[in-house]
Amino acid sequence: MAKLSMQGKGNGEEIVNFIIEEMGRSGMTVELIDSVTRQIGNAMVYIMVFEKYYMRSSNRASLTVVVTAENDAIIVDAIGAGGGQGVVFKWSWGAEESFVSSIENILAGKNFILME
Repeated sequence: MAKLSMQGKGNGEEIVNFIIEEMGRSGMTVELIDSVTRQIGNAMVYIMVFEKYYMRSSNRASLTVVVTAENDAIIVDAIGAGGGQGVVFKWSWGAEESFVSSIENILAGKNFILME
């Protein structure tokens, strides 16, 4: 498992659409599985689940991205999972880290910064 959190400013819906578009461009084996949008008070919460097939390791990894937007403040959390092999030891080839880093690269272009 790999994860990251980033913060930035902008319009939540525009950031979500940008992420979906750029993830689609990141590789032909990336697919948006599904998404959910919820409003909680003044905040909008967007949840997206992506899946990618990695040919080098013959496995799939998932990436869950949560965008929380209130006014122009945006927090993006990304969690990658499922990129390993094996029942007991869960040997990982680094697919989750690679998948999560794609979100970091996408959002860096929108001046998002990593959160501690």
